[in-house]
Amino acid sequence: MPASVDELVVRVADVCAYKWDMLKNRPLAFFLSAFAGGAFVSFGAMLALSVSAGVPENMAVGFANLLMGLVFAFSLVIIMFSGMTLVTADMGYGVIGVFHKRITWMQFVWEIIVAYAGNFIGSMFFMWLLSKGGGYHALPWLVHAHAIGVAKTGETATQIFVMAIICTWTLQTAAFLFVKADDDVSKIFMAAYGPFAFVAGMTEHCIANIGFLAVPLFQQDLYLKVAGKIINHAPVIIHWGFGQYGWAHNQIYTVLGNFIGGIFFVGVIFQLVSNPKRVASLYKNKKEFMIKL
Repeated sequence: MPASVDELVVRVADVCAYKWDMLKNRPLAFFLSAFAGGAFVSFGAMLALSVSAGVPENMAVGFANLLMGLVFAFSLVIIMFSGMTLVTADMGYGVIGVFHKRITWMQFVWEIIVAYAGNFIGSMFFMWLLSKGGGYHALPWLVHAHAIGVAKTGETATQIFVMAIICTWTLQTAAFLFVKADDDVSKIFMAAYGPFAFVAGMTEHCIANIGFLAVPLFQQDLYLKVAGKIINHAPVIIHWGFGQYGWAHNQIYTVLGNFIGGIFFVGVIFQLVSNPKRVASLYKNKKEFMIKL
């Protein structure tokens, strides 16, 4: 039988405690798990770019988004089943850990910082390697990668922030339900739903965006060489900075929105829905206080 909400928040607190124990006692292991988690997210971004390039909008509006979501979905499955670290999942898990006094607020913040750093380096490194391969230098993928970058960096701060909230609302709900599920098939469906929803739904995820935006930036010189040959096409220059069409412009508001969405719309809600008396009873009878996924 699946866990109740009360059992679920205790399980999530266990996961949080396990993550903090790894960071405290084996910091290199934690960092490497975050590095791998960031790379695994970029696996999904690579596949999403691969299958959606060249899909005409007049075929069916949203069909490219559907394809991207379907192939991206299993990025979280391999992260969760391998026990690697994804900062956006840890945002929701961490706040439950704080409520349950398994970690402090300062420990929570430090874990998020280290997890983000590892995810950032893993995602960026994978996409740098990808940019050196020849397959994505071909015109359909080169142009499509740039179009994704322009769309994501061209939005206003409010648009990015709102879609980032929605992203982790869907993603972290799935991450919580992964912990709730008891069998592998249910866990696969729950883990796959989160990234499918946020990619197909055109939302903003900070680690996925590192990959989606890094590729066109790494390949922009190649893109500009072919852009002039495309009729009625005025190329937009994207950059690493904080202004419009900047990587940092998208990233800062995506991180903030993901943080708000994961903590207040998932972690806090699950905590408030759980029954304090039932949770206290579970802890009273609990013999094992730390588990991994």
